[in-house]
Amino acid sequence: MTEPTAGGLPQDAMTRLSELQPGRPGSIFTSDLTVNEFLLVKQAGFTPVGMVLGSSIYHVGIQVGRWSQNQELDVLSQAMYHARELAMSRMEQEANVLGADGIVGVRLEVEFKEWGADIAEFLAVGTAVKADDGTSWRNDKGLPFTSDLSGQDFWTLVQTGYAPLGMVMGTCVYHIAHRGLGNVLSNVGKNTELTQFTQALYDARELAMERMQKEAEELHAEGIVGVQLHQRNHSWGAHTTEFFSIGTAVRPLRADHVITPPSMVVSLDN
Repeated sequence: MTEPTAGGLPQDAMTRLSELQPGRPGSIFTSDLTVNEFLLVKQAGFTPVGMVLGSSIYHVGIQVGRWSQNQELDVLSQAMYHARELAMSRMEQEANVLGADGIVGVRLEVEFKEWGADIAEFLAVGTAVKADDGTSWRNDKGLPFTSDLSGQDFWTLVQTGYAPLGMVMGTCVYHIAHRGLGNVLSNVGKNTELTQFTQALYDARELAMERMQKEAEELHAEGIVGVQLHQRNHSWGAHTTEFFSIGTAVRPLRADHVITPPSMVVSLDN
């Protein structure tokens, strides 16, 4: 068992990262990019320096509420958000140790463990990269940028004059009220909208999207690209679900930037 270092990373991780330091004799980079993605990231002017990761094993607390009404479950929302933040920040710490400008191809995963329905592992994995021309691509918070875009999309983004600032996310764990017996019986055999359910899912999605947009505003982004909206019940049962939105916040490299399509787009997919 290894103890965390002062920066919060396990000693084994620090040892691994020291062996990946650019310029170190015998150092080789690691990456989870595909061959095509690796070549396009290189063509965009960045060199992979190593695969970085962050992990958090998290116990999700107990939520008390009235199950006869639609409501956000604040304790669960906070747990899911905080655990992801811990994993992301540790991944960024690893990139900092390597002197990276950013992290591309980030995957953010959640897996509930067999140790208990309220214990989950949150894992963030990506490839740390450094700009070949020596310029800094760090965001306004002084951190390496993070992006879940594919290598192909990252190349296109940079070629058209945009910079990734960071992955932004929003989450909302929501309880959908149970239907009363009278409501169930009144709808038997009928085509009818379940307005209570519709409103609950609509509200939950809006909360997740709103929180993602707020994170982008804090980075002074122009917009968010590659947005994904996931719905997962995890282990909570049919009437409790998480809405999770995630994307990459971006802004132009220059204030007077006008998008000019690349003169020739090289596709390495085939």
